[in-house]
Amino acid sequence: MSGPNGDPNISIDDGIIEDEDEFEEEEYAAINSMLDQINSYLDDLEERNDALNGKLHDLMESNRQARLEFRAQLLQREEDDRPGDEDKDNNSSSSSPEKKDGEGSEFHW
Repeated sequence: MSGPNGDPNISIDDGIIEDEDEFEEEEYAAINSMLDQINSYLDDLEERNDALNGKLHDLMESNRQARLEFRAQLLQREEDDRPGDEDKDNNSSSSSPEKKDGEGSEFHW
């Protein structure tokens, strides 16, 4: 009779495939304990990673808001520093005594 791989005269029951590395219960318990400890470390690492991701997200959002505010300040300064705009704003916002009668000016010259 041929064996499991087609080898002649070798049977499965001949004892060739024998598990000599049988573990005792204490060894299984030790392995389980190590696996539990590794699992605990991995869970802790995952929690720290999640916390760091949350802090990074908050930091990025804060940075985005700061950039938007800074950009708005720069645009406002550019508008304030434009030459000629101050004269327009001053003339249009204040009442000028040079207005003609009947234009809403209190002053009549």
